Amino acid sequence: MQTRNKVLDDISQLMTNAMGVAQGARSEAETAMKSWMDRWLADRQLVTREEFDAVRAMAQKAREENEALKARIEALEAAAKPKGKK
Repeated sequence: MQTRNKVLDDISQLMTNAMGVAQGARSEAETAMKSWMDRWLADRQLVTREEFDAVRAMAQKAREENEALKARIEALEAAAKPKGKK
């Protein structure tokens, strides 16, 4: 026959309630920290990886176009020089 001890039942209930409160506090702390981090990151005006990659691709294309235009200008300048004179 098992007897139930009122003190042990009360302690068990108290511990169960304390764990519930601790989990609630943890959840609130996580939510507050996430909100703070989101605000902090938004204030820094950081870009996403996709935005960074798009700008990098545009810069690479601009460099390639500049090199092509430079080569074209050099070719035109060379063709415009008189061949007999130095």
